[in-house]
Formats: sequence, C-alpha cells, structure tokens
Amino acid sequence: MAKKKTRYAARIMRHRRVRKHIVGFPERPRLNVFRSLNEIYAQVIDDQAGHTLASASSIDKELRSKMSGLTKKQQAHLVGEKIAERAKAVGVDSVVFDRAGYRYIGRIKALAEGARESGLKF
Repeated sequence: MAKKKTRYAARIMRHRRVRKHIVGFPERPRLNVFRSLNEIYAQVIDDQAGHTLASASSIDKELRSKMSGLTKKQQAHLVGEKIAERAKAVGVDSVVFDRAGYRYIGRIKALAEGARESGLKF
C-alpha cells in the first residue's frame, strides 16, 4: 500500500528536481529562499566555492525593529530589499533565483520583487 505524500515531501522532491539544473557561479550566484511558518530567510550562495556571500532574514537584528506591525508579505519585501543591498555590497548584481520548490506567490514573490526593486537582476 502506497503512502500519501505530504506537502513537505512534495516540496523537497520539487526542490531536488530543480536543483539539478540551477547552479550558482561566482559571476552569477544563486539566491536561495527558505520560508518557515513565521519567518523568511534568503542567502546568496556561490556553489562552486561553497560559500554564502550574503544573507538576510526576518530575524536579523538590523531588520527586527522594522518588522513589528507588518504583514508577512511586507516583511518578505523588506528582506528582499536587504538581501539585494548586501549582495551589491559584495559585488553581486545578477543572481539565479532558487525558490526551493515553493510556488512563486505570496511571500516568495514579495521577496523577489523587493530584491528586483533594489537593483538585483534575475
């Protein structure tokens, strides 16, 4: 008897399938997004070197004071703006967007739009 797939298991399968083709290079690193129930995290990763070049999240000390009273989508937009700012500070203007198996709606879309508005290209 086959087991029913959970949403989490389906997302992990989608993520693995997509990651076969998405690779971050030094000139165009990967912007990875992780979404938990309450928070959102973003990292700019150089896969060849195995290093995180920049990161931002809704629990950063710098952003935490601005998060009170905002919706999750607004928080994601702020995180997108901050990750773009930090990526540009280390010399990255273009990235490959890795949405980690999540659908491109809601908080994932808000983060991407925030990063694009701040000048990150993908």
